[in-house]
Amino acid sequence: MKRNSRLSLALHTLSHMAGDPDRVRTSADIADHAGTNPVVVRRVLGKLREAGLLLSEKGHAGGWRLAKQAGSITLADVYLALDERLVAGGDSDPEPSYCSVETGLQTRVAEVLEEIEESLVQRLRETSITDVHPKSCNYCDG
Repeated sequence: MKRNSRLSLALHTLSHMAGDPDRVRTSADIADHAGTNPVVVRRVLGKLREAGLLLSEKGHAGGWRLAKQAGSITLADVYLALDERLVAGGDSDPEPSYCSVETGLQTRVAEVLEEIEESLVQRLRETSITDVHPKSCNYCDG
């Protein structure tokens, strides 16, 4: 899968759901389409459910569906729900160093990475799931 497979899976799935928001999808169907295991799907979508982005229904006709309008779900909502970082940050407690240059470098690099992460989240807030859903999709339309 892609660089961050959990984020890719979540965004891909939500984008398809935006195309037909009333349709309930099973973990097996999502996994089959995404080329992954239903257990992986349930773990990822469970985080989205915890964040209030998805609802899950148990039983014979159960599955996953959007908890709110796709247009109100931003890419940042999804990214933050997964509690991952695309920008690798420094350790919060770096190894003690006797070299003040190394300590200064580690501190500054960590600050820069944090600024980049904040900028990334802000940019992701500018795009909703409906913004990335194509006008036509064989999976959604079929």
